[in-house]
Amino acid sequence: MGLGTRLRKTLAATLLAAAPLAVPAAQAQDRPLRLVLNVGLQTLDPIAGPSFVTRNFSYMVFDTLIAMDGKGEYRPQMLDNWRISDDGLTYTFTLREGLEFSDGAPVTAEDCVASIRRWGARDSLGRRLIAATKDLRTVDARTFVLELGRPFGLVIEALGKPSVQVPFIMPARLAATTPPTTPVSEVVGSGPFLFLRDQWIPGERTVFARNPRYRPRSEPADGLAGGKVAKVERVEFVNMGDPGLRAAAVQRGEVDYLEYAPIDYIRNMQRDRNLVLARARGYAEIVGGISINHHQPPFDNVLVRRAVQQIMDRQELIAAEGVPTDLARPECLSLYACGTFYESAAGTEQTRDTSIARARELLRQAGYRNERVVFLQPADSALINPIGLVMLDRLKQAGVNLDVQTSDWSSHAQRWIQRQPLDQGGWSLLPVVYTGFDLANPLSNPGIGYNCTNNQPWGYCDPAMTPVIERFEAEPDAARRREIAGELQRLSLQQANFPLAGQFASPAVWRAELKGVIDFGFPILWNIERSAR
Repeated sequence: MGLGTRLRKTLAATLLAAAPLAVPAAQAQDRPLRLVLNVGLQTLDPIAGPSFVTRNFSYMVFDTLIAMDGKGEYRPQMLDNWRISDDGLTYTFTLREGLEFSDGAPVTAEDCVASIRRWGARDSLGRRLIAATKDLRTVDARTFVLELGRPFGLVIEALGKPSVQVPFIMPARLAATTPPTTPVSEVVGSGPFLFLRDQWIPGERTVFARNPRYRPRSEPADGLAGGKVAKVERVEFVNMGDPGLRAAAVQRGEVDYLEYAPIDYIRNMQRDRNLVLARARGYAEIVGGISINHHQPPFDNVLVRRAVQQIMDRQELIAAEGVPTDLARPECLSLYACGTFYESAAGTEQTRDTSIARARELLRQAGYRNERVVFLQPADSALINPIGLVMLDRLKQAGVNLDVQTSDWSSHAQRWIQRQPLDQGGWSLLPVVYTGFDLANPLSNPGIGYNCTNNQPWGYCDPAMTPVIERFEAEPDAARRREIAGELQRLSLQQANFPLAGQFASPAVWRAELKGVIDFGFPILWNIERSAR
């Protein structure tokens, strides 16, 4: 352990031992609710920006037609109802009455159609839904119809997709005129909070106020569904890079909620009666991986990608995180998150016993000639940085010529979505983390869902996978879809589209005086209020 690390841990331990700050009850109610996110917020558009931090921002200010509840079931949210024709090809959707955007304009069916089309040009699941759609049209101000041209068994799941990228609804004047890779010029949503742009410090602080125009549903809040009642007047997202300082800040009550509890401090936090750690697992767990740019040599060669797959020792990668053993799943080999519906062992035999020696041999067979590999390392991410450091060490041992470029996650995320050559700011490898929500469905899984779409920078295309995906899309029976999902996993692992780094829980933590916190798997800040002490 370096001197700087020891000093930070000593400081954090000292702060953690201090008594929590006493705050008068009236002052506590007036204080903003402060959330520390894993990384700073730079991109405000949920379709253009593929990051969790942008997703978290977007749930504050936008709303969705359909939402997933705490049991993983899909419920109407902005919608009053939907109807499905007897042949399963026509879906009629009706909005709730009285919905408004933050600028005072009513939410209409036209806004929904434009938003779905924009999302559907970007998201993996959305693209497949749009490809199966014969017509998407408005009927009146509150009603629109989605007519399929061929069977597609996941219409509701697609429109209720809970994580990146989410089909949030925005005004048609923005959604219909802004390309999906270009951020919209205004943040105008119909969600429970308002974004205060004049107080935004990119990467440092984001401020929200309660949206007086928002009309929550009457049902109790449940997961992402039900009544999104904003019970605090002001919310702040703050960036705090040092994990020890994050831990100390929440313990002292200087912040209220950490998106992820710093792993080194979890045991201490579990013993602190002033803190609550999230218990959500499965969909809520973290899965590390490495994004490979298939457009850039040498990773257009499957043998080189398999070499990367061979350096992914899950035991070592998860150990680098320092995760307590009861929160780690190094044995999980499923490309879908373990503990979710499509979890599978199909094709995992080739990833069970990883080996640097085997990686070297695969590079030799591939004819690797020491080509430069640009590795983007997000040093500010407490979750990604340790995984990336282990990957770097093992890649070097395998003989890969690495050009390591270290920066903050937001900067790397901007480069990640580009396709520039290496000598013009391009990239080769980027360590990433996803949640079980993102990996649970084959059509949204980064190792399957973007196959041959030419829609994302990793750019893989396996012709053998295409007809299997089409069978999965068309299959109405969930049990049969699970079997097909296993076939897709086997094909993806053969091509080493998205090598995994292991699954573990990195729970959120919040102050015990917060009431109504929804333990879902990522921050949900409606329904929360402070109890007076």
